[in-house]
Amino acid sequence: MIDQDRSTALVLNQGGHPMPSLVELAEREDDLQLRFVDNQLSLNEQVNQCGEAPVLILGGKPDDTLALVRRLPKLKLIQVFSAGTDWLDVSALAQLGVAVADNNGANAVAVAEQTIAMLCAVYRQLDQQFQSAKTGTWQQGLGDRPWHTFENKRIGLVGLGRIGSRVAKRLAGWECEVIFHDTAPFDEDYIRATGARAIPFDELLQSADVVSLHVPLNHLTRGMFSEREFGLMKKTAVFLNTCRGPVVDESALIHALQEDRIFAAGLDVTEVEPIQSDNPLLTMSNVLITPHLATRAEEVSEKINPHIIANAARVIRGEAPTSVVSPV
Repeated sequence: MIDQDRSTALVLNQGGHPMPSLVELAEREDDLQLRFVDNQLSLNEQVNQCGEAPVLILGGKPDDTLALVRRLPKLKLIQVFSAGTDWLDVSALAQLGVAVADNNGANAVAVAEQTIAMLCAVYRQLDQQFQSAKTGTWQQGLGDRPWHTFENKRIGLVGLGRIGSRVAKRLAGWECEVIFHDTAPFDEDYIRATGARAIPFDELLQSADVVSLHVPLNHLTRGMFSEREFGLMKKTAVFLNTCRGPVVDESALIHALQEDRIFAAGLDVTEVEPIQSDNPLLTMSNVLITPHLATRAEEVSEKINPHIIANAARVIRGEAPTSVVSPV
């Protein structure tokens, strides 16, 4: 095994290629070195190259993270680039004494903006407007579904964390009411700053004109929206999901839309990705789908890398990392 410096953070990515932006940031930190390891190597070779480094930065999704971590007894932190960590067994890693840290909400603004844009597109049927103009039909053949504005609508946010709170703040001035439900405790100042009002979950579903999901994917939230939840919603309600596809029982969503139990849906995520070509959602005129790109923005990348390096440096110095995911 390589005599690995304890001040080294490992970056596990495809090909083991150096990432210049991370290297440049690491050079500004005292006593922090980066070592890039190819995640296509055999498990034994990866273990050999990782040595006793306390930090592992995942630039991809290893085939078996637990198998690797079990052979890295000095590891303290796994740092990921994404907001979601559902592809890691956070609870099992915690039992091994390894924390998992996400991207510290670097993509929260981008996702919040796309959520609002998605609702606007659904309400104003922008996809059909774009298509009508491009095909030369102009104002003809746009269907008979009603168009709406945000005015006097009740926007229900399921989750008021990093993204949900930013959706709420950005809706200030849109002349709508923002309500939310979240199982996590928030202090009064945090809630007051969002302008949102807390109500029980079922009341939110029954009264909201828009239901927008902003929860992490874990064993508590997987499939949390199914027949029961869609059955409680108003027939005029719009359903938005910009968090994770498996939070929703997609067959139940499809049935609700087919049977006109809800008005429309805007989705950046689906249960299976890429979405299968025969999925009924693709042919529904009241459904807008984007290919899980709500997080994409130059500003997001500018936030992620500094956080990753700063967190690695904290662990190297013996400090606690930030943005640690709860092992639920």
